Amino acid sequence: MRILILSHHDVRQALPMRDAVEAMKRAFAQLSTGQAEVPLRVPVHVPRHNGLTLFMPAYLAADDQMAVKMVSVFNDNPARGLPLIHALVVVIDAQTGAPVAAMEGASLTALRTGAASGAATDLLARPDAAVAAVFGAGVQGRTQLEAVCAVRPIREAWVYDTDPQRAQAYAGEMEGRLGIPVRVAASPAEAVRRADVVCTATTSSTPVFDDADVRPGTHINAVGAYTPQMREVPTETVLRARVVIDHRTASLAEAGDLLIPIREGRMTEAHIWAELGEIVAGLKPGRMSPEEVTLFKSVGVAVQDVAAAAAVLEAARRQNLGVEVAL
Repeated sequence: MRILILSHHDVRQALPMRDAVEAMKRAFAQLSTGQAEVPLRVPVHVPRHNGLTLFMPAYLAADDQMAVKMVSVFNDNPARGLPLIHALVVVIDAQTGAPVAAMEGASLTALRTGAASGAATDLLARPDAAVAAVFGAGVQGRTQLEAVCAVRPIREAWVYDTDPQRAQAYAGEMEGRLGIPVRVAASPAEAVRRADVVCTATTSSTPVFDDADVRPGTHINAVGAYTPQMREVPTETVLRARVVIDHRTASLAEAGDLLIPIREGRMTEAHIWAELGEIVAGLKPGRMSPEEVTLFKSVGVAVQDVAAAAAVLEAARRQNLGVEVAL
């Protein structure tokens, strides 16, 4: 048995963002039309070392693609000089069950999360959207802006982070990478009031902007909050937005941005308009008018990892990337 090992550099070289966006559209369409098998993720708690490891398999039937992602979050690692998160994605040959590739998972996760927002932006944002705002100057915030720029003619971007130095570093890096002005916002209001597309990629447990600052016609990608207690978007914004999610089951279990308004009695599950895959598949329309606010709430689902990893593997083989080893 031989397996291809791909580093984070290989992953990024193999899969440009625009290609990743299209891969996400196909994955979400299969998810929402019953052509995907997504078992519940399996958590293994390691309290002795303040850690958690998650296993997330999935199979895309229409594309005949299968993979499993392993993600470890060990909270004592930063004090040891180690990354908080380690991740690995293993691609499995769906015809034989043999593992055929293993690739660094953190970069793949950031890429596919950004690409999901790119797909949502392509389907929900106004065609003339030209100004983006990003909350969170971390790895996810970088792929969020990259993805938005891949699908809309963005001419200017703003970033807000609670750490101004991180925001400044982000602005310099992304301006050089994307070739557009990227400015540091002094406040959340300064960023949101200018934006046609807003991306939130933080670990906040409280809203990161005020509803009053959201202009009509704005599209929002909310990807940071991933537990029932976390939230980035104000209840008032959720209530006036056309809400689109990645996966209904996952969202109703994990998406605090939606669960908190439901628990408050401010909205019901019926307020959720569609899964993104339903829009991709043409089962439901996306944006209905230039003035409406649209919100894509994502907590992540394993089909994204399968689609992204399969696309990386296909391109890596064409480009002769990675190192093949015998097991």
